[in-house]
Amino acid sequence: MLHRAIHKLANVMALLGGIVLCLLVLMVCVSVSGRELSDLAHGGALRGLGEWLIDLGVGPILGDFELVEAGVAFAIFAFLPLTQLSGAHARVDVFTKGLGPRVNAALSTFWTVVMAATIVLITWRLFAGMQDKIRYNETSYLIQFPIWWAYAASFGAAVTASLVSLYCAAMRLTGQRDL
Repeated sequence: MLHRAIHKLANVMALLGGIVLCLLVLMVCVSVSGRELSDLAHGGALRGLGEWLIDLGVGPILGDFELVEAGVAFAIFAFLPLTQLSGAHARVDVFTKGLGPRVNAALSTFWTVVMAATIVLITWRLFAGMQDKIRYNETSYLIQFPIWWAYAASFGAAVTASLVSLYCAAMRLTGQRDL
């Protein structure tokens, strides 16, 4: 039952990360298109249509890079649980291929535990950073949204990544390698 809940949680987080990433790609496309249309309109290449577009306010999305920064941070943490659960992290096994299954299993367990500890450490520091952003009421430069919102979203995803990583480490340490 716990195994199924962990898998469901990891899949839901990956889905949320994917949705956020797709929305960010769409926003960047709209922003770049708006910037190009604005440049054409201001250059006079579109004549009357250009003036109409300028009057409409066509242009880049204000603070697009701030939103991309916050959204990508969330997406990365949202993908971590499924990546950890499926063991899909990048690995270089040039030297370990010939060591045999027992040694490779021990190495896999070791790195799963190290990854869990690392993700927990990052989650803890992300929480500390979020508290600082709340305390100092820090906002983004252009659109002035509170920075702690991005930290909170990333922290929520990082907590999920921590739970999944700890679960994976526990399964490896108890000999249940098939996650």
